Amino acid sequence: MLPFAATRQMTADEYAFLTGLLREHTGIKLGPGKEALVAGRLDKRIRQLGLDGYAEYVALLRHRDETELHQMINLLTTNETFFFREPRHFDFLQRSILPARQPGRVFRLWSAASSTGEEAYTTAMVLAESLRPGQWEIVGSDISTRVVEVARRALYPLEAAGRIPPALLRRYCLRGREEFEGMLTICRPLRERVQFHCLNLMEDFRRLGRFDVIFLRNVMIYFDLPTKRDLVNRMQDLLLPGGHLIIGSSESLNAIPCDLTMVEPSIYRLPAARGAGPGAARD
Repeated sequence: MLPFAATRQMTADEYAFLTGLLREHTGIKLGPGKEALVAGRLDKRIRQLGLDGYAEYVALLRHRDETELHQMINLLTTNETFFFREPRHFDFLQRSILPARQPGRVFRLWSAASSTGEEAYTTAMVLAESLRPGQWEIVGSDISTRVVEVARRALYPLEAAGRIPPALLRRYCLRGREEFEGMLTICRPLRERVQFHCLNLMEDFRRLGRFDVIFLRNVMIYFDLPTKRDLVNRMQDLLLPGGHLIIGSSESLNAIPCDLTMVEPSIYRLPAARGAGPGAARD
């Protein structure tokens, strides 16, 4: 076997197989130039398995080892996130969406790529400021089982507190003690209003129900145009009339036929009554 510090070499065919498998199961497209990223994330796993290199790892995946496939997806999916990332989206939620909500029913929000949970818990703080506990609920989802477990635990490094407004930090976060020294957690009343699921956005997600707001931020940059079109149209079908889809600030729905109208850059709204718009007839 290679010495621990040695760098394993990945052939073009091995890279094509691994990224093709990732795209097949997640829709994420990694093109040329990402070889170092893939190698950096998989090398430790190959060592853990006691394999000599990528050829043996590819052989393992070719034998349809489902457990290892999930491990690979966990390692290759990007999970960078933090509390109150792109704060204008949360300002818009509080300033424009919540005051116009339909009274008499539960307000539902979906954090569709929730990673380790910071986005979902940020929206929970925003909703808790305006609504009573029984008036709202949040669903968080991610393809990675690893980050979903982190989100459910709701334990974060104390440094994460720096991005949370002080008043909300005092109301909704707790500082860890003893074995949790150096950590913070989200208070139980908020955690009880947020449910996390392991979910692949390429699969049928209609079982989640319908939503007033869907956050789908910084996800579509990894998809090709046909995948984006399919995903956006399936997302808008889960929005309630007048609901909003919020995407990353660097993203756009240009060239994606749908019924959504831009309210502000990266914030889109479904009409209160859907007609025969560009997304009404799809095959």
